[in-house]
Amino acid sequence: MKDYTYTQAMQRLEAILAQLEEGSSNVDTLANLVKEAAELVKFCRAKLRKTEDEVQNAFEGMG
Repeated sequence: MKDYTYTQAMQRLEAILAQLEEGSSNVDTLANLVKEAAELVKFCRAKLRKTEDEVQNAFEGMG
């Protein structure tokens, strides 16, 4: 997977969703889009967890 930022990954997910909503994709393209979307969702979740941990650690260090 590319080196996405969280924002880029979300933008790509939105683009994939738009393609899926059009319904004009063939089965092979659809399968690839769904696979890419799943990888992007996984990336975004991991990025959010990491950020949450970093914020929590920063606040704990202040106390």
